[in-house]
Amino acid sequence: MINFEYYNPAKIIFGAGSIEKINALLETESVKSLLLIYSGDFIKDLGIYQTVKEATDRLGIKLIENGNVVPNPTVELVRELVETGKKENVDFILAVGGGSSIDTAKAVSIGIPYDGDVWDFFDKGVIPEKVLPIGVVATTASSGSETSNAAIISNGEWKLGFEDDRIIPKFAIMDPAYTVKLPKYQTSVGIADVLAHLLERYFSDEKNSDTTDYLIEGAIKALLLNGTRAIELINKYGVTLADGSVDYKITDELSALPEYINAKAEIQWLASVAHNNFLDAGRSADWGSHRIEHELSAQYGITHGEGMAIVFVAWTKYIAKVKPWRLALLATRVFGVDSYDHTEEERALILSDKLKEFFKSLGVAVSLGELGIGSEDFEIMAERATRNGSVGHYVKLDHKKFVDILKEAL
Repeated sequence: MINFEYYNPAKIIFGAGSIEKINALLETESVKSLLLIYSGDFIKDLGIYQTVKEATDRLGIKLIENGNVVPNPTVELVRELVETGKKENVDFILAVGGGSSIDTAKAVSIGIPYDGDVWDFFDKGVIPEKVLPIGVVATTASSGSETSNAAIISNGEWKLGFEDDRIIPKFAIMDPAYTVKLPKYQTSVGIADVLAHLLERYFSDEKNSDTTDYLIEGAIKALLLNGTRAIELINKYGVTLADGSVDYKITDELSALPEYINAKAEIQWLASVAHNNFLDAGRSADWGSHRIEHELSAQYGITHGEGMAIVFVAWTKYIAKVKPWRLALLATRVFGVDSYDHTEEERALILSDKLKEFFKSLGVAVSLGELGIGSEDFEIMAERATRNGSVGHYVKLDHKKFVDILKEAL
């Protein structure tokens, strides 16, 4: 086990009716001017907007809002919100939604106190002198950004990350009821995203990390169980249309089922557990696969969770022939692949097949070809990703390896 420091001050309020705590939470933070960041009108349908509005009115807090966040959030919107925040003397930011809204809020929190361009933090490694506090009302179960110290933003060409413990949200309200009406696709890509965060941490070259090994393996088992349960219930309650296709819109009957609500609650909590850095303790996570996906979503605008499914199927198949031991261990402990009957490389390859099978059961793509993506931009993406050297830790990916894995993903 390697040396580590663990710090995560986020207060988590989990469960039905958690939003009712927003008044006390904002009062504790002594908020005077609040910027509410979200995406679309769904927060009004869920009743979140009205509750926040009532709390700010009651506390005499100025409320400024913007609901224009999009998937793969852009620096253009961040810049706009930074200017708004400066003008309105914003001293607290509340993000409602998933990773895109939360990451946008994090970027704005470092941009408002800064005199330069907010992109400097992502592209030039500038360290902020001051960071505004943020809070979160999570309505998805995917990115885990509600309790993480990272934000990912795109400028249309580059999709880059920024990490600082000061952007960890002060609080995260997590009510599974907000996730039960999510469409099947959003549920599926969210599960894929959570699994990707667990896999990145598991694929470490540290051999003496029993505690976090077993914790991650247990989390993966819980995700496979509850992810499968949620998707099977969605499939079961899908409505067959006249043309023979199936509408997987979440019905009121399904969203009221205790077993469905419980599965969604488990997945939402796993999303936070997978990305709050607790599972990094004593080990060095890989993150090479994420770097590959960031290039894909920056280049083609694909959904992050689906991109991670594609990349991990390809990455594990490629790495199985390069450095199989970690992959083989996971195949044995989680999927029960017998180490007596199979070599390390064989078990690693079986792991790739098992992941592919699971992702396909979610209904997400497992190859770039399914999304109509060819190889024409691979060299450009590899050049961007490795401009400062190899990426990844378990196996360092140089330009050639980066391209080879992308080709494997075709």
